[in-house]
Amino acid sequence: MNASHLSLRLQTVADFVQPGARLADIGSDHAYLPVYLAEKGLLAKAVAGEVVRGPYENAVSEIKKEGLDNVIMARLADGLAAIKPEDQIDTVTIAGMGGTLITKILDDGADRLRHQERLILQPNVGEDNVRRWLQEHLYGIIAERILAEDGHIYEIIVADPVETPTTFSETQLKFGPFLLREKSPVLQDKWRKEQARLDDVIATMQRAQHAPKEKIDAFINQRNQIQEVVLNES
Repeated sequence: MNASHLSLRLQTVADFVQPGARLADIGSDHAYLPVYLAEKGLLAKAVAGEVVRGPYENAVSEIKKEGLDNVIMARLADGLAAIKPEDQIDTVTIAGMGGTLITKILDDGADRLRHQERLILQPNVGEDNVRRWLQEHLYGIIAERILAEDGHIYEIIVADPVETPTTFSETQLKFGPFLLREKSPVLQDKWRKEQARLDDVIATMQRAQHAPKEKIDAFINQRNQIQEVVLNES
C-alpha cells in the first residue's frame, strides 16, 4: 500500500470524504490517506495528526516527497489536539484503532470539535462503543460499510452532525443499523466466527467443576442473538 494505491479499507474511508474537504486525519501514520485525496484534488486543506514521532516523521517525509506541503500539514499531537481553530476542519477520519480508543480521542478532544464535522471512523473492534458515542453526541450515522481484507474484517461508520438525536436499539448499536439492513456475506461471516468463539467458551465453562451458570446463560443469549438477528436462524 502507498499513497497511490490505498488498501481497500482506507479506500473505503476515502470514498466518504467530500470534495473540497478540510480534513483532519488522526493517527495518519504515513499520511497515505490525505496524500491520496490531495493528489485527486479533493482537499482544500488537511492535517495529518500523529502522536508517535516515528509515524509523524513518516508523514512529514511522504508529504514532502509528493510536494503537498501547501495542502497537508503534519502535526505531532495527541488525538484531536492536532486540530487548530484556524484549520476550520469539516471532516475527521480516525481509522485502524479500537473503538474504545476512538471514543476516548473524541472525548478528550471534544473542545476541538465544532459539531460541524463529518466523522468517518474505522474501529478494529468495539464498533458498538463508537455508535453509542455518536448517538449520545448528536451525530447521525448516515452510512456503514463492512469489508474483508487480508484475513481481517473491518467496519467503517460515517456520521454527520444532527440537531435531533437518532436513537438506536441495543441490537442496532451492536450489529450496525445499516449493516443489519444489508446482511452481507461479510457481516454474516464475522458474526458466525464470533458465534463459534462463544460456543467454545460455553463448552469450556460447562466442563468446569463449578460451572458459573449466570455467565454461561449470558454467553448462550449472545450466541442465540447472533443466530436469530444476523444469521436468520432460530
